[in-house]
Amino acid sequence: MHASSSIKSVLQSATLQLNTPEAKLEAQYLLQHVLQVNRAWLIAHENEALQASSHAAFEALLTRRMQGEPVAYILGYREFYGLTLKVSPDTLIPRADTETLVEAALNKLVSFTTKNPTILDLGTGSGAIALAVAKNFPIAFVTAVDASKGALNIAQQNAQKLEISNIQFILSDWFGELNDKKFDLIVSNPPYIENADAHLRQGDLRFEPISALASGVDGLDDIRQIIGECLIYLKPQGWIMLEHGYNQAQAVTDLMASIGLTHIESIKDLGGHQRVTIGKNPLIVSTHWSA
Repeated sequence: MHASSSIKSVLQSATLQLNTPEAKLEAQYLLQHVLQVNRAWLIAHENEALQASSHAAFEALLTRRMQGEPVAYILGYREFYGLTLKVSPDTLIPRADTETLVEAALNKLVSFTTKNPTILDLGTGSGAIALAVAKNFPIAFVTAVDASKGALNIAQQNAQKLEISNIQFILSDWFGELNDKKFDLIVSNPPYIENADAHLRQGDLRFEPISALASGVDGLDDIRQIIGECLIYLKPQGWIMLEHGYNQAQAVTDLMASIGLTHIESIKDLGGHQRVTIGKNPLIVSTHWSA
């Protein structure tokens, strides 16, 4: 049995044990989860004693974190763009950098003249991007695809819990099962890490699905495939937006230019890295009547 300790002292001890840049915050998240309280409650009650059963449950979660398991998987959820999303080892953990892609999509959608724009999210994972866009632009209709049944199941659960209905989910390897569907906007956060990148064997990445992270020798295999096929699925004047690595903006720009996309630009994330590159299908809808 644990001797009775204050919430404050338990958190201080855990912060020292974790010894990571986010240690204090992570310790708070884990204890909030055990006690089912918010951060404000935790701070207001920091001098209260922590019950032995709660302390033991907290220590069990702390041990998992110290063994490297990501906090998001331990808790089973992650906050993203104001949404609380269920996550699991079947899905990538949504990250703040990806909110740059959501912002870019929403900013562009405002300028669309289409009454009910159609959006495709390729490799939806937990549904983070698709659900954030669908929630914040309710007149749009979003199609979210993933090649993983496990990931798609999590995304569908998130849509139901958040009561977001302007969305559908399709099991598909990229465009594979979309037949002749065309979209006003295609968004994706595809795998873009090099296969040999040492980061894949460090930190949270060790626990995340490798298929959602790595993509070939230069990390661009999936991006090449998506760009190579996108014009079949983009409506005339439609846009494609891709998240990519901090050093891949020029390569993605070149790939987009090589298939004739126009208005190509790269957008920086909060850290100042070029994180999202966008391009436009220059084709105009034909107004000629056929005889």
